[in-house]
Amino acid sequence: MSKTLVQMTAEIIQSQITSKQMSTEEIKAALNETFQALKSLQDAEAGGMLETETEATATVMDPKKSIQKNKIICLECGQEFKMLSPKHLKSHGLTSREYRKKHGLSARQPLCAKALSERRSQSGKERGLPDNLRKAIVARTKKKATSE
Repeated sequence: MSKTLVQMTAEIIQSQITSKQMSTEEIKAALNETFQALKSLQDAEAGGMLETETEATATVMDPKKSIQKNKIICLECGQEFKMLSPKHLKSHGLTSREYRKKHGLSARQPLCAKALSERRSQSGKERGLPDNLRKAIVARTKKKATSE
């Protein structure tokens, strides 16, 4: 059978009294503080259990603010990452497309920290990707025009 908060509080304070001298006022204050701390822990624990039991995932944070300079915060579980990997999203039963749609992010929004996205963009520019992409698009449109 589990102990009540009052019983747990009494045991904690009894342990404190045996290790140091306390006045009556100190004992009363310690009892009150310990009881309040245990009560708040119990309430937090009960609240946490209710959240995990219900599958309602209320967005606590603005989705646009979840993508920060050096981290991205998963809006499903609250964990911080450099990038939301497909493996992590799969643990929530989502694909990256479903995650973006669920939280109102654009389809082209990278699911990674802004600094990482900027580094990738800069790296691509240094390798000449924008120019090569432009050439490929022009070649494809010419090929499509001649086949019609």
